[in-house]
Amino acid sequence: MNIQSSKIELVKTILDIDNKELTNKVAKFIQKEKSDFWSELSFKQQDEIKEGIQELDSGKRVSYSIFLKKITR
Repeated sequence: MNIQSSKIELVKTILDIDNKELTNKVAKFIQKEKSDFWSELSFKQQDEIKEGIQELDSGKRVSYSIFLKKITR
């Protein structure tokens, strides 16, 4: 069965659900799967990533071996 056929079968199954609670669970599951990992990060984590990107863009880099030494202390 190809992906289009699978999606059609899934939609048919969802349309046949009469249980509102189950319908809500399916909807929440789909939303969760579609969500971007970025929104799951804390603001501090987001800021640290942005800062790292800015440092890389400005030419501030460290070698991989130095990086490993920093994180394994």
